[in-house]
Amino acid sequence: MDSINILGTGSAMVTKCYNTCFTLSNGQEHFLVDTGGGNTILTNLEKLEIDLNKIHHVFISHKHNDHITGIFWIIRGVAQLIKDDKYNGNLTIYCHKDNIQAINTISSLLLENKFTQYIGSRIIFSEIYDRCRVSIMDWEVDFFDIKSTKCLQFGFTTVLSKGEKVTFLGDEPYRNELLEFANNSDYLFHEAFCLYSQKDIFKPYEKHHATVKEACQNAAKLKVKNIILYHTEDKNIKNRKKLYVEEGTEFFKGNILVPDDLEIINLV
Repeated sequence: MDSINILGTGSAMVTKCYNTCFTLSNGQEHFLVDTGGGNTILTNLEKLEIDLNKIHHVFISHKHNDHITGIFWIIRGVAQLIKDDKYNGNLTIYCHKDNIQAINTISSLLLENKFTQYIGSRIIFSEIYDRCRVSIMDWEVDFFDIKSTKCLQFGFTTVLSKGEKVTFLGDEPYRNELLEFANNSDYLFHEAFCLYSQKDIFKPYEKHHATVKEACQNAAKLKVKNIILYHTEDKNIKNRKKLYVEEGTEFFKGNILVPDDLEIINLV
């Protein structure tokens, strides 16, 4: 069964949850989407019983530190397994050429040669660009430029084994230029920095983010079946799920999912 394994749900400066990242899984292999900002990526993979041996594909959406810096722990962990002859195949990292350069540069500064020696041979970069298609695991994945106003960033859309269309919009709001990718998605990942009722407290628009209200309005416009709200603040995380669903229901009549870290969403 295909599933979404939530590793983190928070925005950049959260302390009560991990930064937003997740895997798309087919029951055997895992496609890792972003890596968060630290080695908690390894902790949360372990808690969800996802072995690095089962990760051969990683996508980095952009180079903000809460999305990219966990990749150095993934590289180190995979390189150690390769060194110990415990990793089958290669690890492929999909990202824009600017991110490839950044990862290579920082890896050379932070990681020992015994880890970086596998970059280029067993740890491989695959450069993505707007509207490119890549075969990953069982799926054809279409990457697209989300038209970020802050930093070059990519999202993707794919159709899973039972025909479910899954679209990931990165960590900025949906824009009309992305209609062809997001329209009629079965599962739409849309950031929701905070409640609309708390916009004056968290000031999402200053950060180029959306509230639950705008995310759910977009889901309704796009005729989405399920919206997954993520990349949030964490000041009332115990009540986040309840509060976000209550506000979102006013604007979207489909299914509103507000996952916690380590939650698994089975796609049926």
